[in-house]
Amino acid sequence: MADTYCQIYLHLVFAVKHRSRVLLPEWDSALYKYMFGIIDGKQNKAFIVNGCLDHVHILFSHNPSTLISDVVRDVKNNSTNYLNRNIFRSKGFAWQEGYGIFSLSKKEVPRVYRYIQEQKEHHRSFNFREEYVKMMEEEDLLGPKKYTFDWFE
Repeated sequence: MADTYCQIYLHLVFAVKHRSRVLLPEWDSALYKYMFGIIDGKQNKAFIVNGCLDHVHILFSHNPSTLISDVVRDVKNNSTNYLNRNIFRSKGFAWQEGYGIFSLSKKEVPRVYRYIQEQKEHHRSFNFREEYVKMMEEEDLLGPKKYTFDWFE
């Protein structure tokens, strides 16, 4: 509809399978640019992609004409193929099943943008598990085990 307005901001988080610390900083720029293209190609708008050796954060505005699960599936599948074609070749890179996705108000976007931008610095102080559990606690979602990743530490 021409008179429809929708404002949906999402913070997506997902991890490398077995939490392997294999996403080296020298690949960040190309990988994150590739992920940007996937998100934007699905008629969404990526604001920032960043992460660490074992996980990625993405902040984007979501187009309601696409399913969130389809966007996440395409980002994970296509980036897996990209990494296996260009970097890992015979080693077989994969993302862990599942993901966390959190909705935001427009006023929260700058704070979350900075949070994602500062991932490498921020993880000098604590690991991904601690970070993710904190995010789940803030959303009152820590209870059900099904909402947490398998931890390989």
